[in-house]
Amino acid sequence: MEIRKASLICTLICTQLSLAAAAWADDPRAKAISMIKADFSAQGSAGVDRLEQDGLQAVCTRSGNKPPPAIARRLEQDQQAGIRYPADGKFLGDWRSGEKIAQSGSGYTWTDPPGVPAGGNCYNCHRLAPQELSFGSLGPALTGYGKTFGNTTEVQKYVYGKIYNAKASHLCSIMPRFGHVGALNEQQIKDLVALLLDPASPVNQ
Repeated sequence: MEIRKASLICTLICTQLSLAAAAWADDPRAKAISMIKADFSAQGSAGVDRLEQDGLQAVCTRSGNKPPPAIARRLEQDQQAGIRYPADGKFLGDWRSGEKIAQSGSGYTWTDPPGVPAGGNCYNCHRLAPQELSFGSLGPALTGYGKTFGNTTEVQKYVYGKIYNAKASHLCSIMPRFGHVGALNEQQIKDLVALLLDPASPVNQ
């Protein structure tokens, strides 16, 4: 009797797995992921682990970037709790260094040695300094950001958190989580905050 029961359970599990596999095979998203994984290989510091989504990314992907509001709020709270603000309570660095970081797209490619400081590549998605002719438009224009929103401690903290982990305020933001993943360190984020908010920064001219 026990043997038959165990056999029946095994059959049910195998059937469920077969159905799941069939559903997965018919899922266009699954096919796309399989094609991407088949087309990439680890090279240098660029590993194939980058193709794996964490739970938060999976929620956004599977919901078409429109997860249920209650779930989005809870996950945003979790991301917010993970932001590591500067222990010294200072959020403003050097805007000159921030401009170099914003212009730089170095780091995390297959030719970059591990541990090399990465750039923010901010101009790839945003317009910052008005005199810069080459910029992207995936993100909003940030020209005059400091003049528009001010340079109070509260604003500085908000901008620091936004750069550290944009998903803490907008769950399915396409902006990289620079601090969360360790792409930029604390000083680099401070310098980018200064680039956006310092009255002397070209962004605010």
